[in-house]
Amino acid sequence: MSYFDNIRTFIRVYELGSMSAAGRDLRISSAVTSSRISQLEEHLGVRLFQRTTRSLSPTEHGHSFYAGASEILIAVEKAEAHIVNVTENLKGPLYVAAPLGVGRRLIAPRVPDFLKQYPDVSVRLRLSDRKVDLTAEGLDLAFFLGQLEDSNLRMRKIADVERVLCASPDYVARRGMPEDGDALISGQHECLNLRFPGAQEPRWRLSTPNGPRRFAVSGHYESDDGDVLTDWALTGQGIVLKPRFEVADHLASGALVTVAEATPPEPIQMACLFTHRRRQDPKTRIFMDFMIERIRAAFD
Repeated sequence: MSYFDNIRTFIRVYELGSMSAAGRDLRISSAVTSSRISQLEEHLGVRLFQRTTRSLSPTEHGHSFYAGASEILIAVEKAEAHIVNVTENLKGPLYVAAPLGVGRRLIAPRVPDFLKQYPDVSVRLRLSDRKVDLTAEGLDLAFFLGQLEDSNLRMRKIADVERVLCASPDYVARRGMPEDGDALISGQHECLNLRFPGAQEPRWRLSTPNGPRRFAVSGHYESDDGDVLTDWALTGQGIVLKPRFEVADHLASGALVTVAEATPPEPIQMACLFTHRRRQDPKTRIFMDFMIERIRAAFD
């Protein structure tokens, strides 16, 4: 069994959080998946995952190794692209999806620079806060915020994104400043929720002194468009949970202020999903490299 196969298997177990899910993604059995992880751990002399009958979680060594292992895999994929000499001959449409805030603020402004380098490519950008189906919708890749569920898709993590709870000064003056998540509930604060048909009741995952906790918030306003929630917050209708980069200008101007600072929201993962193909279209990989490098720089 090659060392590189073991590294690739480790990356998928880490990203999907499950031996069985990683096995399905790589089209190998759970036994082979487990064996590859064990071989890698024996080679490195450390435990990469803590295993129980019900859960699997990365150790500190696992987190550290993932960062380096991901770069190795990316480097190999880049090398393959150069070997087939395609980077100067990219052409054709590229179908990309992203959440509204990510697409409008991070992806769309950088598309013109990409197309200047690759004028024979055309970018079809689809923006929506709903969950997309890459295969059914014919997408090449999708940027997303959240935790990847059991999936046959491949993922490249971009960054952990800070989030905030915020409201307008007018709302705080009328309803008071909630100190923490419990105050959101006890004070019956108007919480503005991003929600889709069939979704469960909203629960905000906040950091508390005793660890992460989900708070069953409520309110009269909900939408499947995150920018609509921001607009409602700006007009004093309630409290919104947003990635900081989406409301940074409003916070800087004072149009919005942070609330419940004793229990801030946990960061959310930003990543890129793409379909599992043996011979992936090189322009998909190159577009991802282009965007990920610039998005990471924007967060530095």
